[in-house]
Amino acid sequence: MGVQFIGMIQPHEVSETFARKGAAVDPDYVRVFAQAHEHAGFDRILVPAHGTSPDNLLTVTYAALATRKIPFLLAHRPGLTAPTVAARQLATLDQYLSGRIAVHYITGGSDEDQQRDGDFLSHDERYARTDEYLTVLRRVWTEEAPFDHEGAHYRIKGAWSEVKPLQKPYVPIYFGGASAPALQVAGKHADVYALWGESLAQAGDLVRRVRAEAAQHGRSIEFSISFRPILGATEEQAWAKAERILEDTRRLRSEQGYARGGAQQSEGARRLLSDAAHGDRVDERLWTAIARETGGRSNTTALVGTPEQVADALLKYYDLGITTFLIRGFDPLPDAIQYGRELLPLVRAKVAERERLAAAQPLLKAA
Repeated sequence: MGVQFIGMIQPHEVSETFARKGAAVDPDYVRVFAQAHEHAGFDRILVPAHGTSPDNLLTVTYAALATRKIPFLLAHRPGLTAPTVAARQLATLDQYLSGRIAVHYITGGSDEDQQRDGDFLSHDERYARTDEYLTVLRRVWTEEAPFDHEGAHYRIKGAWSEVKPLQKPYVPIYFGGASAPALQVAGKHADVYALWGESLAQAGDLVRRVRAEAAQHGRSIEFSISFRPILGATEEQAWAKAERILEDTRRLRSEQGYARGGAQQSEGARRLLSDAAHGDRVDERLWTAIARETGGRSNTTALVGTPEQVADALLKYYDLGITTFLIRGFDPLPDAIQYGRELLPLVRAKVAERERLAAAQPLLKAA
């Protein structure tokens, strides 16, 4: 199966440990950040989105033009654009970028953030709309004749697009969300299901549940998981670095007037906090302190240790069937460079050796 690594860039330099300086859009930083990921050997770059961020479709376009070959993962929120319009936009982008695009559909775990853009549907209603949205989107991408659609959220007559995705049958669909309605949508539509950085027990359970949902539709599905690796030359140095990150996060949140915790609405946030309830260190390497401190916001769990130790921790998730790792650091640009130098080659070598041994087993038994 191999293994893939996804990085993440933002339109300006910011982290849990330091505040943004300067404008909301920093073209020079975006260019250097994207090029650093390509040089480091990442397989894809995520560009996230939320209700106050610069337009990430334009950020993807700019970053793609600043790089040579690396593909991108565009975060996209269903419901804020008509699915027919989005289908044409994404197919056009896929053509211009020579197939260097996939899309991560984020239904929205926060009422507050959705309402910034005028979306007042409830959590479950949003997932029902996403189901319908993706159904229409895929039909626009794949059908060769105009079609009508009459649903709970969209009424469309004569939908068709003269531009189709370069990738076939359509632009790859990444999807996240851990609630029961989310898993139903994932099983029906997702090519890759994305988890936040949960414990091995929780991640393994979620993988099994998503596979069962996909099986009901006769589909198979791949998995991605997100971590914030914290590396050190020794284990002691890595944990000391983690403690400094926690101190900086607390200081910055205090300066910005944020109360500790304040859990997000999403099921994903609840699951991160469920792991954090077992302590700051879970499964030996999983560090949950930042997730606890921020109320489970975003992918805030880390794997802490030497590159060798973190690589071995990632392989335990690989053994669960998770073949893609979305990793980013608390000091985003330098960490991306360090990952490319110290972590990515090590994990790839370990996975290749694991697969070589697995392929040799039938031959050894036959002998």
